Amino acid sequence: MEFVTNAAGRKVPTVVNGRKVKPFAGIDKSKDVSRNATRPVRNKFDYPDPRHKVLPNLRAALEFCKIGNGQTVSTHHHLRDGDGVAKILFDTIHDMKLKDIVWFPSATFACHDGLIKYFEDGTIHHLEASAKGDLGKWVTAGNMADRGLLVVRSHGGRYLAIQDGDMHIDVAVVAASSADSFGNANGLYGPGAFGHIGFAKGDIEYAEYVIVVTDNLVEFPMEGPWQVEGWQVDAVVKVDSIGDPSKIMSGTTKLPEEEIPLKIASLTAQFCDEAGLIKNGFSFQGGASGMVLAATHDISKIMTKKGIKASFARGGSTKYLVEMLESGQIGKILDGQLFDAAAVESMRRNTRTHICTNPAVSYSPHGKGRLAEAVDIALLGAMEIDIEFNVNPLSYSTGIIAGAIGGFQNCLGSGCVIILAPARRKQNIIIRDQVTTIVAPGETVDVWISEQGIAINPKRKDLLDKVKGSSLPIKPIEQIQAEVKKELPDSPTNIPKLGDKPVGVVMWEDETVIDTLWQVPMKAE
Repeated sequence: MEFVTNAAGRKVPTVVNGRKVKPFAGIDKSKDVSRNATRPVRNKFDYPDPRHKVLPNLRAALEFCKIGNGQTVSTHHHLRDGDGVAKILFDTIHDMKLKDIVWFPSATFACHDGLIKYFEDGTIHHLEASAKGDLGKWVTAGNMADRGLLVVRSHGGRYLAIQDGDMHIDVAVVAASSADSFGNANGLYGPGAFGHIGFAKGDIEYAEYVIVVTDNLVEFPMEGPWQVEGWQVDAVVKVDSIGDPSKIMSGTTKLPEEEIPLKIASLTAQFCDEAGLIKNGFSFQGGASGMVLAATHDISKIMTKKGIKASFARGGSTKYLVEMLESGQIGKILDGQLFDAAAVESMRRNTRTHICTNPAVSYSPHGKGRLAEAVDIALLGAMEIDIEFNVNPLSYSTGIIAGAIGGFQNCLGSGCVIILAPARRKQNIIIRDQVTTIVAPGETVDVWISEQGIAINPKRKDLLDKVKGSSLPIKPIEQIQAEVKKELPDSPTNIPKLGDKPVGVVMWEDETVIDTLWQVPMKAE
């Protein structure tokens, strides 16, 4: 495998899973002009009665879609850790004795750990998405590397890869909590309701075949909204259950109770206030990590005290954003995904102000503008940050893959990008000399807020001027690191010794390679 050094100083491959790739060249340096991908034109004569697309099971639908060995299959992650469709899909594919399927989901969760057996027996060739839990450890250990590299993309980067033809989907399998026999569908109604189906937009637009899987088949034509329109759907399958929507909310989507996250949240709200970021008509990206939720809650208190109303907030949303919407503190929620039942109810109820978005309009670099750059404040979490403000939300300091990029990279175009992360986690120092994995280049990050203090990127002289003389604990990032190193003198801050075998790559949002994920041998448990 041939490697080159990219603009971030990282060693990256020139070929990934048989595709030639370009190394990261810098922010907004790769502006390739391209045409959108295409798919075969279907004819109405192939679907003479649109009311009869329902097939008896997923096997029949896959056969109708001419699935074969080595093809690429996609799924979405709106059910998060409650997803049941991926298991049904790969159980079926295994029973069909198909091999070397490339799985291209919009994300994976711990509920997908049970699919490791299908990687091991050759049913699944490799994964192009984030890998968490046991699956992340399994990939990091090098178990998939001889077949294919893990490819981790942002939400916008994934849509761009589909849109530009870098990833061609043969069969998109789209979970829907409600659908009719034509293939019109949504995620708002039914026992498995999860919100909407935005992350499958590119899959539905560009896949060769589209299968809608639902556990709530309703009379044609179904009531709106039609988040999926039947003219783009080849087959509909009814299953007993698409998953458990109660598991959409994870431990990271709840307000924290611990002292340090609450302190960081409070400092974040105070900083935003003193820097003049909280003002009438401002906008923010909330996110759903516990610390970010707490910061949003504290920002809400400041808004109440000062009578400030935000223009809009970007989700994924939870009940906390919904409360702000319905109290009049924010004008609209522009939502990519929903993280709890209250958000689902809000999208049903607040049809004019709780608005479905998707990765194309929100995050894709190849479009006529995107929502990301319209956001004033982006609040983001991280696993590591370094003294150059590079950020890693993807892997532990050991190199083990444990997180995801999501919309992280795409939010870096916001007016003020604020990272909320502690300076240490137990005996591990989070503020590093260099991050283990670069996901966000330091030039895109404006502020880091920790329990040890607030570090402002020196390039943001405007923010430094606004908080000059503040009582907030504003310090150079190097000072915060020195303070933590004094507390933990035996804890390293450099990149650990990793293996020589690549197990994956991290793509920048323009589909260039920003970093390589390296093998970390796992100790037997």
